[in-house]
Amino acid sequence: MKQHTVIDSPYGPLTLVADGDGTLCGLYMTEQRHRPPEENFGSRDDTPFAEAEEQLTAYFAGELTEFTLELRLDGTLFQRSVWEYLTRIPYGETRTYGELADALGSPKASRAVGLANGRNPIGIIVPCHRVIGSTGNLTGYGGGLDRKQRLLDFERGTALF
Repeated sequence: MKQHTVIDSPYGPLTLVADGDGTLCGLYMTEQRHRPPEENFGSRDDTPFAEAEEQLTAYFAGELTEFTLELRLDGTLFQRSVWEYLTRIPYGETRTYGELADALGSPKASRAVGLANGRNPIGIIVPCHRVIGSTGNLTGYGGGLDRKQRLLDFERGTALF
């Protein structure tokens, strides 16, 4: 039985979703590609989200560079391996889809890495925004390229608010 809450952020409202044990299993932006229907988020309850909200607040204040939340990432084995690798990309740095594919031992799987990246159910905390195209250009982001650029600029200390 899932529960959810909505919190404000500099990037718009964020919907946090927890499973029946209170483990974070979703973080979705408004108008996000692959955002599940609202009825899949369960009832509204702020209770299980205190730690997630605290860490996100610290992140947006520039005081936290690495999240320590317990997460439940539901997906295929390949998707989960991509998402787990994303959590190892250091704050303020980027990797290409090809570099991720190489690191996962599948050098020809950059397209599959991109598809898995796009299905990341816990945006920002599992930093899929840190993945860029092979030319250094921004490519695809479920939350929109503008948000991706703003998140990268924020982490690099070049954000203009």
